Amino acid sequence: MPVDHYENFPVASLLLPPHLRKPVEILYRFARSADDLADEGDQAPEARLAALAAYGAELDLIEAGKTPQTPLFQALAPIIAVHALPLALFRDLLSAFAQDVTVKCYSTYSDLLDYCRRSANPVGRLLLHLFGRATPANLADSDKICTALQLINFWQDVAVDWEKGRIYLPQEDMERYAVTPEHLAKGLTDQAFIQLMDFEVSRARELMEAGAALCRRLPGRFGWEIRFTVHGGLRILSKIRRVQGDVFHHRPTLALPDWLLIALAALLGWRPYRP
Repeated sequence: MPVDHYENFPVASLLLPPHLRKPVEILYRFARSADDLADEGDQAPEARLAALAAYGAELDLIEAGKTPQTPLFQALAPIIAVHALPLALFRDLLSAFAQDVTVKCYSTYSDLLDYCRRSANPVGRLLLHLFGRATPANLADSDKICTALQLINFWQDVAVDWEKGRIYLPQEDMERYAVTPEHLAKGLTDQAFIQLMDFEVSRARELMEAGAALCRRLPGRFGWEIRFTVHGGLRILSKIRRVQGDVFHHRPTLALPDWLLIALAALLGWRPYRP
């Protein structure tokens, strides 16, 4: 499992109640396809932004009670209506995807958190609304988990994002630890970079653990799904730390032994992989 590209959506998972698998799949198709509009292919930025604006126009039709023009949104409209899903969450996602087209680096951690608020947190909130569990406490903890997952994706993919012309490591953190773009360009993992990555890993872990109480409050299959997701993210962080932040030569992914540990951790609430 790379923790990336909306693969944290529990699409068609056997852990999901059967009646919700199709709605979750359609939500995933929305997020995945909108993300691809911003990221995939070789279209000019103007074309990408226009395509995302067209998605926004489809949401406007749904809000006005009119029939959307595309099959994706025709499938999405009744799910939004039946489950009272807030349209603002879909618009937040589109806003983040549009930002991906125009913003290539972040000055502060606060700036990065604002991006995560729109790029990651809506996913968890939509699922909670879908499952009828959107209490204030659940939403707050979900935000922590989703933001942590997004940060883990960034630290896992420092090298990948550099190749795309993006730096998600906050500039203020890079300056504090004397890390420069040259580190990213050359894959330098000196003491400065090791310390920076250790700091970012610790911050993401603290955020994930702060939201983990959500796992205990969610019942049945949904709770198990979130446990697996949380422990998967924590396992990736452990792997980043074990290679001392050298994600240039050792991009962490999950293999069968990792999944066995994750399953055990989800079952027992035990973290055998915590450094």
